[in-house]
Amino acid sequence: MRYRPGEWAGYAVYQAVSAALFFIPRPAVLAMGRGLGRFFYRLSPFHRGIALKNLGTAFGQEKTAREREAIARASFGHFGQVTLETIKFTRYTRDRVLDLIEIEGREHLERALAQGKGVLVFSAHYGNWETLIPLLSPMGTLHVIARHLDNRLVDRRLTAVRTRMGGIVIDKMGAARPITRALKSGGIMAILIDQNVLRQEAVFVDFFGRQAATTPGLASFHILTGAPLVPVFCLPRGRRFRFRILPPLEIPLTGRREEDVLKITGICTKMIEDQIRQAPEWWLWLHKRWNTRPAGETNPT
Repeated sequence: MRYRPGEWAGYAVYQAVSAALFFIPRPAVLAMGRGLGRFFYRLSPFHRGIALKNLGTAFGQEKTAREREAIARASFGHFGQVTLETIKFTRYTRDRVLDLIEIEGREHLERALAQGKGVLVFSAHYGNWETLIPLLSPMGTLHVIARHLDNRLVDRRLTAVRTRMGGIVIDKMGAARPITRALKSGGIMAILIDQNVLRQEAVFVDFFGRQAATTPGLASFHILTGAPLVPVFCLPRGRRFRFRILPPLEIPLTGRREEDVLKITGICTKMIEDQIRQAPEWWLWLHKRWNTRPAGETNPT
């Protein structure tokens, strides 16, 4: 495989930053990340505009413009912190990351696994979502879905790190069969369902009062395999992480697939919304969550 000069250059920068961050104390890395994120907030009117528009959609009737701007700044700072911290973690062992994690509700996941149907863990880009891998992998065979990065060298490096942390990475393209096999073998499948998807791939469910294009994959695999649905959220606590594992969802099904997929997706999305409302600065507001619109609806962005 031949790599482009730009990929080599980007990879060299990534490796240099990773090596440097390894020797910098973690509290300093966190502070640097917050500072870089807030600087990016000021530097990029494009991304700042996305975040403020999203916050207007979500909280326009509940929070003032000043409150929404404060959330946006804090969210950018949090994203910068997560970015540098994740790079620093690439040189950690899984056990070293686990030392930073507190778990609430482990018994819920153990109970779900005991059913022998595999488990569908769902979450969001909230807190430091990358730490889901070292958290879940000691509890069972963990599979995660990932989209390839444009820089293939950095992508290979991150895939290797995720594997070393205990995750089996499944390419987003053509993921249906590997996911089904993973669940039927009793494994854990972790899926983040809070990002926009293309219209032809989406179902539309309410998210902060507006229809949002959402993957139906989580619901479809639950219907197909009977694997329990377990919500898991990362809650940063200073320099540590608290993961809250909630009880498996019990959602009565009608047997009408389209109706059931919409119902399941809506319930799971509402749980994510409720979590975001508790600390909105920990969510990724710079993503165009409402970009895809239902047929016939004009996108104002």
